[in-house]
Amino acid sequence: MRNYIFILSVFTFLSCQQDSGALTTVYSLPKKLKEVSGITYLTSSNLLWSLEDSGNANEIYGLNFVNGKIEKTITIENTENIDWEDITKDKDGNLYIGDFGNNDNERKDLSIYKIDKNSLATESAIPAYKISFEYPEQKDFPPKKTEMFYDVEGFFEFKNNFYLFTKNRSKGFDGTAFLYKIPNTAGFYQAVLMGEFKTCDNYNHCAITAATISPDESKVAVLTHDKVFLFESFEGDNFLKGTKTILELDHFSQKEAASFIDNDRLFIADERSKSIGGNVYEVSIKKLKPKS
Repeated sequence: MRNYIFILSVFTFLSCQQDSGALTTVYSLPKKLKEVSGITYLTSSNLLWSLEDSGNANEIYGLNFVNGKIEKTITIENTENIDWEDITKDKDGNLYIGDFGNNDNERKDLSIYKIDKNSLATESAIPAYKISFEYPEQKDFPPKKTEMFYDVEGFFEFKNNFYLFTKNRSKGFDGTAFLYKIPNTAGFYQAVLMGEFKTCDNYNHCAITAATISPDESKVAVLTHDKVFLFESFEGDNFLKGTKTILELDHFSQKEAASFIDNDRLFIADERSKSIGGNVYEVSIKKLKPKS
């Protein structure tokens, strides 16, 4: 009987660690979270913090790092989930909510909310402050269908600034993505255009859905539905001037969220659609890199 239980336990563990292309399935997300749009890992709490996008509650969720169960639910007071598309952290363990989803490129209320680390033990929190911004290059709301460059689904915090990677929704998609910079200070700002790069000319495979920076700040990973664009060997915040490597995941789904959990491994989450997705995956950058 003991051997049977041991074998059953091993089988159960292996079934939860299924390979999905280059990815390993860590666990399924709770059924409550069907449209996860951002994740970030806080070592201080050992929780994977997540949120959902437009049409969902103005709440963030702390998931058990090992099994994915919801351990904390925090209502973010005095806010509305217009289109929360990502969540990130700073070096001190504060969280930031990116309310900058802009599918139609017509919003004039783009925001980032700071959630103080001391609020993460409570059931409700008021943002410590709000950062509002606009893109000076955008002149029309909405712009022409061939110039819909102003949606964002991925950002991170680095040395007291936020870095936002745009999701191109233009007709005649050619993979052009912009990188913008915004100060991590309360107020209203003109986002500073840092540069642009191209992913590929296939929207389904190359529209950007998340971005994250490694704990040692040496790697930036930009996610699409089946790829990671990795930037390394950059100086300061000139991320796009670094070495760019395209890492194929060999797995297609509606991947919307990514977070480094150490300097090599990424956690990636996708939305649930019927019986597909709704998982957290793990992948090693070292293993993804092409062998020279």
